[in-house]
Amino acid sequence: MSQPVREVLTWELFGKAARELAQMVVDSGYQPDLIMSITRGGMLPAGTMSYAMGIKNLHIINVEFYTGVDERLPLPVLLPPVPVAVDLSGQKVLIVDDVADTGETLRMVRDFCEAHVAETRTAVLYEKSQSVVKCDYVWRRTDEWIAFPWSSEPPLVGRSTDN
Repeated sequence: MSQPVREVLTWELFGKAARELAQMVVDSGYQPDLIMSITRGGMLPAGTMSYAMGIKNLHIINVEFYTGVDERLPLPVLLPPVPVAVDLSGQKVLIVDDVADTGETLRMVRDFCEAHVAETRTAVLYEKSQSVVKCDYVWRRTDEWIAFPWSSEPPLVGRSTDN
């Protein structure tokens, strides 16, 4: 039985990809005041890009959409703590995630930010053709399932969902 085709991102290639994505933003002339990371997948690219771009103002927004491999909720859901709108007021924001798959998570975060900020742009490592958001900065486009180095292995411990 053959393995499904996957796009594999190694830790080494991730470092190169995040740096190249940051370079795209810099080369475009866009100078964000802050980076908004979509957790969890966007945290590592956003952190790496914040160092590469010299931006210390890094915020996170927690959105639940995927519940398993190719399993998702009907719509993305914002989880607490939600960023305080006054902290975003008038800012130029770069929204960063690992992948724009359906694009629904990015759209929700972009729409949330646009109600409060001067400008938003989006940056992802990967963008799929079916994404409803066409990102401003994309390192690579693919329609394959992506094996990220931070989520390729199963968790070390099981977590109860009964809490």
